[in-house]
Parts: sequence; C-alpha cells; structure tokens
Amino acid sequence: MGDKDLLLSVDSVESASVKKKNVGSRLQIPKIPWYMAGGFVLFWASLFLAVVVPLFYRLPEANTLDDVGKGVFIAERAQENLYEFAKIGTKLVGSDGNENKTVQFILRELALIKANVLEEYFDMEIDHQLAYGSYVRSGAQYQYQAVQNIVVKITSKGSTSDSYLLVNSHFDSKPTSPSVGDAGHMIVTMMEVIRIITTSKIKLQHSIIFLFNGSEENSLQASDGFITSHKWAPYCKVVINLDAAGSGCKELLFQTGPNNSWLVKYYKDYAEHPFATTMAEEIFQTGIVPSDTDFDIFSEYASLVGYDIGLVCNGFVYHTKYDRYDIIPRASIQNTGDNLLALVKALANAPELADTTETGKAVFFDVLGLFFISYSADSGTALNYAVAGAAIILVYVSLLRIADVSNVTSAQVLSWFVLILVLQVVAFVLGLALPIVVAYMFDKYGLSLTYFSTPALPLGLYVCPSLVGLALPSVIYLKLQKNEKLSYAHQLQMALHGHAIVLSILGIAINYYGLRSTYVITWTLIFYVIPLAFNLVTTLQDRGFSWTGIVKVIQVCPFLYNSYLFYTFIVILTPMMGRFGQTTNPDLIISALAALGTILSMGFLILLINVSRRSGLILVALLAVSAATIYIASSTEIGFPYRPKTNVERVYYLHVRRTFYEYDGAISKDESGYLFNFQDRRGSAPLVEAKVDLTGMVSMASDCEKYMMCGVPYPDSRYVKSRLNGTWLPREIPIEPATDKPLELLNKTVLEDGITVRFEFKINFTDHSTLYIQPYEDATITYWSLLESYLSSTPPYYLFFTYGVDDSPVSLILEIQKSNGDFNVPVTQIGVGRQFMHTRGDITAQQFAETFPDCAVLIDWPADYHRYIF
Repeated sequence: MGDKDLLLSVDSVESASVKKKNVGSRLQIPKIPWYMAGGFVLFWASLFLAVVVPLFYRLPEANTLDDVGKGVFIAERAQENLYEFAKIGTKLVGSDGNENKTVQFILRELALIKANVLEEYFDMEIDHQLAYGSYVRSGAQYQYQAVQNIVVKITSKGSTSDSYLLVNSHFDSKPTSPSVGDAGHMIVTMMEVIRIITTSKIKLQHSIIFLFNGSEENSLQASDGFITSHKWAPYCKVVINLDAAGSGCKELLFQTGPNNSWLVKYYKDYAEHPFATTMAEEIFQTGIVPSDTDFDIFSEYASLVGYDIGLVCNGFVYHTKYDRYDIIPRASIQNTGDNLLALVKALANAPELADTTETGKAVFFDVLGLFFISYSADSGTALNYAVAGAAIILVYVSLLRIADVSNVTSAQVLSWFVLILVLQVVAFVLGLALPIVVAYMFDKYGLSLTYFSTPALPLGLYVCPSLVGLALPSVIYLKLQKNEKLSYAHQLQMALHGHAIVLSILGIAINYYGLRSTYVITWTLIFYVIPLAFNLVTTLQDRGFSWTGIVKVIQVCPFLYNSYLFYTFIVILTPMMGRFGQTTNPDLIISALAALGTILSMGFLILLINVSRRSGLILVALLAVSAATIYIASSTEIGFPYRPKTNVERVYYLHVRRTFYEYDGAISKDESGYLFNFQDRRGSAPLVEAKVDLTGMVSMASDCEKYMMCGVPYPDSRYVKSRLNGTWLPREIPIEPATDKPLELLNKTVLEDGITVRFEFKINFTDHSTLYIQPYEDATITYWSLLESYLSSTPPYYLFFTYGVDDSPVSLILEIQKSNGDFNVPVTQIGVGRQFMHTRGDITAQQFAETFPDCAVLIDWPADYHRYIF
C-alpha cells in the first residue's frame, strides 16, 4: 500500500466530488469584498485594544482600613506610610533626608508595629546597622563607610530553623528624586507585610529577615554591607529582592534562581497576581538593561537564590524629580502587597529553604496576568523539539493529502511547496527587516525616539511595515502564479504551512542554542498544529476554505499571548531608551521587538487576507498608514520625543572645577566647566534646538587620550563607561573652590630595600567621591591599603567612595617599587574627585540651568577634581 493509500483510507464519494471541483480551478478565489478582509485586520487590532491592553494594566481592588483584622494586605495603610515617606523628599546617601529623616521614619513605624506584635506567636527584633566595607565590581573598587541598614527579624515562637528568608529593598535615592516608586513603594509594602504577619495567628517554620537598606543607588553598597558583616546574614538562604525601574502598575518577576526551579513552583502556586516571563530573565541577564539590583550582590557574593522583582511601568519618571506620590495608584500597592505577603508566608514554611542545592532552570510565563504556566527547562527543551517535529510531520502529511485530492504526484506538490517555503523565508526576513530599515533611516536623519512620548507611533512605524513584509510575497505569488492543478485554497494553505516550517526551523535552532525563550515559538506552533491536525482528521482541509475557520478561532490564543508579551517589553523598554546612551540606536531595539511580536502574533493570520480578490488593497492600506505615520513622526511635533513632566529628556551634568598639580606643586591647569553625560541617542541636539547656549562644547575624547581617566571626576561607573562620549562646556566664571584640601601627603619614606617608596596620605572625601591611581610605566604598586584583590587589575585604578553618617578622612598607604630606586622623579599620579550633590551650585550654574526647556529634567551638581603627581 502506497503513501497515499495509507493517508487516505477513507475515499468517499464526497471526497471524489471535491477532487473534481478543485482540480484546475484557479478561479476559486472567494468573492469576499476587500473591505471585509480589511475588517479582518481591524478585528485583530480591536481585540488587542479591547483585551490585551486592559489586562496588562489591570490591578486588584485595594483593601481599606475596613478590612483590618482579616489577615489581608491593607493598601490604604501602606499608602499612608508612602505619603509620609514622600514628604521627606530626596534621600541621597549622606544627606539629612536619607541618614536621619528616613531612618527615623522607618524606625518609628517599626516601633509602632512591634508594640502590637502577638507576642505569644512571634518575636520581633530590630537592628540598626552601620556598615563598612569594600568590594570589586565592574572594574572598580567600591568602598563605603557607615552606610545604614535597618534589619528586622521575625521568628515564630518555638522555631528552631537556622535557615532564614531575606526580603530586601532600599530607601535611598538618586539626586533630585524623592524615590517614591524606586523604592518607597517597596519599603512601605514590606512594613505592611511585617504588620500583617506579626498580628496573625500563624506558624512560620523559618525566620524572616526584612532588610531596609540605605545605599543601593551607590552601586549596591548597603546590601554588600549586610551580606558580608551582619550577624543574621550567614543564615539567609533565599532572598526576595524588591526594586523598581518605574512607578505604579504591576511588578515583574524578571529574575529567579539561579538554578533553583522550585522557586518558580512557589511563585506559580502562591503569587496572586502573576507577572513574569523567562524571556524577561534572559534579556535582563544579557546586560543590555541599564540597571543593576541588590539581587546581584546576594547571588554573586553570598550564593543566595530567590526572586528579583521590580516595578516596570512608567519608567519615564525613574530616577527623576517626577517619581512622586501622586502617580502611584493604591491598587498598585495592593498588587505588590498581595504577591509579597503570599510569597513570604509560603517560603517561610518551605522545606526547600533548608536545602537550596537543587539545580535546574525553569520555563515560566504568565498568560495575560490570568494564570501562570511553568515547567522544567529540560521538559521545555523536549517540548520545543517535539512540537517543531510534529509541525514538520503534519505539514508533510498535509502536502501528501493535497497531492491525492488534486490528482497530482506528491513530488510535484513538494516541488511547489519548496518555492512557497522560499517565499515564506523571504516574508519572514521582510517582516523583520522592514521595521528595522525604518528605524535605521529615522536614526540616520537624527529622528530617533519619535515614539518616546506617543505609544501609538510604533503601530505605523513598525507593525504595519512588518505586516506588509509578511504578506507581500504570498500576495504576489498567489496573484501571478499559473498553477491550474492546485486549488487556490490549497495553495493558500501551503503558504501557511511554509510559515510553520520557518518557525519550526527557527525554534529548533534557538532551542539548540539553549535559550528557554524558545517557548514563545513553541506555543505559537502548538496553536497551528492543533487546527492542522483537526483539519486533517475531519477532512476540512479538502473542502475549499473551510479549514480557515478553525485556524482563525485557534489563532486567538497565540495572538493574545504574543501581543501581550511583546507589548510588555515595549512598555518596559521604551522609557529605558531614554537612558541607553548615545552609542546605541534605541529604535533598532524597539523596531525589532515590534517586528518579532508582529511575526509571532500575526504571521499566520495576515496570510488569510489572500481569501479576498483585493488583497493587494489591504497592503496598500497598510502602506498608507505607515506612510502617514512616518510623516507625522518626522514632520510634526507629535514625533518630538519629550514632554514636560511625563516624558522628559534626562540631562546629567556636573559643574566641575579641575586643578592639575605638577610634581613640583605648580598648577598647570585650573579651569571650570560643565561635564555632560547625555543619556539618549539625540544627545545635545534637542537642547541646541531649544536655544540652550552650548557654544564651545567639545568632546572629551582628546582629554581622555591625554589625562588619566580624562582628567574629570566621574560620579559612577556609567559615566566611566561612556567617558569617550562625554562633552565639556567651558565656563568663563570660575567655580569657587572648596576650602579644604582633598589630599594631604603625611609621609614619604624609602624602605630598606632601596627600591620601594612608601607614601601615606589623608584624603578628605565627600559622601560621594572618586579616587584614581596610575603609576608611571617604570613603577609598580606592590602594596596598598585598598583591597588587595583589586591590585591585580590593570591601571588606572579607580575607586568610588561613599559615606553615610561617618565623614572621617580616609587613610591611604601606597608602596611603589622602582628598579633603579630613583624617587626624585614622578612615580605615580593620583586624582581625587569629589561630588557636592546636596547643593544647587553657584548663581552662574543656577542661571545656566534656567535656560533649559521644560521638557528637560536636570540632574546636576557641583564637583571638583584635583590631579597630583608624586
């Protein structure tokens, strides 16, 4: 028995009549009006707006004080705490707002909670830590002095477990920011969770540590201080880290583990409002997201496992003065509180907490926030291969079925399908490439970020071109081909099969590479395999266009999920594009995301416009929408990226006075200026257009070639990484120098070996300072009082220093070896940069700041830099 006999064991009179009707009937294009096909496209757009967007922003009803005593999270009470937190204002490390007012606020609230603890059920301890320490990270040494942590320990009566759950967030802020979203929202949520737990008659197997850390924004220093020196730190096994890259809305689980898949199971079982995806985890771990969290410290330096959770909506206000109380809905706090309370109670009774050595990753994702799916990475790998293989097999079976029904050989059908497959590869490439071309051209003409304030623009700029690219090859082929042996319906079905094969091959390749995010392709394919199998079994495949009905119905599932997933990433990443720096074209990232989302959401559906005789008109309409959007984005104010208060341009700059001392103490350079570190692709162009006087601004690249670390005081590692793109604007009126000397040489001694000199210095740092050290080529530092491990790095060495409540000078000892023992000539350069972040600067700087447009948010402060040669 041949292949056809095996596949067509049922050959009824009905199927025979179908054969006669289909063979040679290229004229069987249904007479569906073009506007009906256009309505088909609009239907999916409407479905996105009616279902996906509302579910993305959906939040639970907030509990009020009327619900006290029910053992539930009370958002109203947490919101009252948040109001008090917000009134404090900026909470920069070293400031009165952070070191006194916020610490006192948290301690006061915790004392009120402790006064109401059910003492027959719980012990509650509060510890106030002053942390000192240092560590090496990202090529620099970070040293901190008396940064503050407030640590709370909750223990059930009778608990003997020595495995603790750690819940962490931070209360400090960046300059100018009141930090209500990042991370006051999380601080008050933690306080309310403590309040609920300690007033509930429940039993917890493990103790819970709540860490309110006071220096996260300074390169995660307070979390390092806790994990390396606090008395409770050695017992912490699992961490729930709470942070923010935005304000309001839902919080995203964007990292878990590492390599502890049981954590995903607990999130699945207990998180009341799941919002998570493996794809977010893999994207974050690539390092392209311009943020770090305390989770990195806990996992890298203490091998803790757990969750990294953060607010991700409205990142436009992140680290700005607009991160305020009035933009956080109470329901957002309720969402976070419900999830945190449930997870804390579950993990505090989890037997796995005592042994976190389990290995293994998981595939996980929420479906429109309604439910959560997870399975092991190994199962995911097997599923990915199985679904791709099933798709390929069923397509092959379908092709054989088409050959039998059409009375042609299977070889002929396969040869025609190869051509269609090539066209679908072209379609996939066009669907991805056309939006990227648009993004490239906009950037080429200085028009990047046009969508920054107008979320609808990517639909015309990227989604419509992607749809055109996906549909164009099949439209041209089906209109021009002369194949009279296959019905039009079968040829259209083969086009969909071609797209399925493209996705299958792509899924196999990505799965082989090891990405768990392959699940997105796999589940898209599952919802094509299902209708394909159904149509084969029911013979609907052989009955004209009957097979399209089940395809449309089933495709609702992947459309809703994929559009939801990629909409999530576009919402999260669009604000981040405003701080990606000047070297990256952010439009390429957003266009690629929009294109991939379109391909996976509409890849099968857009091909169905070919059921209309006027499918070309649909493409013309899509092109018209795209052209109109390109015009609006490039030629009207709608395409201007920035808006006052809501979608601002971040402008970071320092008012710098830099002084260079030569070996004999003479001053060779003493100048003042503004050091700019532009955060987005457009750089200074919008400011020039707004008539800000930037005359004389020059690139720092030449100074970076001449001077150690470009001869300026960088406040953090992001400035260092982008230093070649920094710019300097000289100012004529000098900045008044600080009255104290930043560096004092206390002693210089040549040691007994005759080839080593010992320097002893006293450094008067501010609460945010930088130290650079670069020995000359013929000299080597053999010992210093900094971290010994950092000495093995390649010079220049640079240190970021912070203090909280202890402003004592820092002692520095250097021992430098030189083979000829000649120490009457220079052996090293030392640079001291000091940030004065708590002041607005002099009157000249304030007048300069007033010339900036309302759509620019200024993050600026004075700084000085002193370069010495010894």
